[in-house]
Amino acid sequence: MKVTVVGAGNVGATVASVLAEKDICRNIILLDVVKGVAEGKALDMLQVSPLSLHETRVFGVTDNYSVTADSNVVVITSGFPRSPGMSREDLVLKNAKIVKAVTENVIAYSPKAFIIIVSNPLDAMAYVAYKTAKVPWNRVMGMAGILDKARYIAFLAAEIDCSPKDIQAIILGGHGDDMVPIKNYTTVCGIPVIQFLDDDRLDAIINRTRVGGGEIVSLLGKSAWYAPGYAAALMVEAILLGKNRIMPVSAYLQGEYGLKDMFFGVPVKIGKNGIEQVLEINLTDEEKTLIKKSAASVQSTIDIIKNNNIL
Repeated sequence: MKVTVVGAGNVGATVASVLAEKDICRNIILLDVVKGVAEGKALDMLQVSPLSLHETRVFGVTDNYSVTADSNVVVITSGFPRSPGMSREDLVLKNAKIVKAVTENVIAYSPKAFIIIVSNPLDAMAYVAYKTAKVPWNRVMGMAGILDKARYIAFLAAEIDCSPKDIQAIILGGHGDDMVPIKNYTTVCGIPVIQFLDDDRLDAIINRTRVGGGEIVSLLGKSAWYAPGYAAALMVEAILLGKNRIMPVSAYLQGEYGLKDMFFGVPVKIGKNGIEQVLEINLTDEEKTLIKKSAASVQSTIDIIKNNNIL
């Protein structure tokens, strides 16, 4: 098995490191456009193998996609963060061009690969990759809901003072501010979370989850990487090992939840064929309204890309 991670920044390097220590594939290629970065980080990871006793080999390369040939899974983390003075539209267009170019290179050398997008704005970038790759819909997906779900559960576990292992939750919608946690499906060892927290406290946790990424940026001056990297690695693992994991990811919808021709966060089953199934759940009228609002936000970003003829 072979996995390529495009982008050797903090998130990409974390994806590669987590996968290496899981020891589930033979080779990992870490690729970046900045000379020496991928090579240096890969060499550091390779030297961890005698310590953690894994056999995965990590190789770093600068902008040479031929080395990625025949990858089973490709994780794309490439892109720029929003800088001071940069408009939302400028960021969308800049990253859309990057993701399109990366996808073209990836698919040229690994036409059968599954593609996982981590680049932001997540749902729109997954759309760009899918339309560029021209592969079956189940082979392209975005890492979003797993991260939002992890933040939600982490905050809930801290508030309730219980193990995060005992909490289950479902997140729908666009990544970040547009996410929609579904209260009725949030349980603690099968017990509805509303038996542990009142509505005001639960709403406060949901709001904190929505801006969870921004909270970390305000503290560090840069985006998170441990949790996003680990989340993407779990998706790779589910595909390579055919685990049939139920996970919230950004998937291409073709009528599910009343949405068409867009990537949107929904629960899916991930296995050896990528997205094996999109799961539709019952929603309250209030939740349906929030879903429509979130979808409108995602669609507005996709429209920016379409209107500028990038696809």
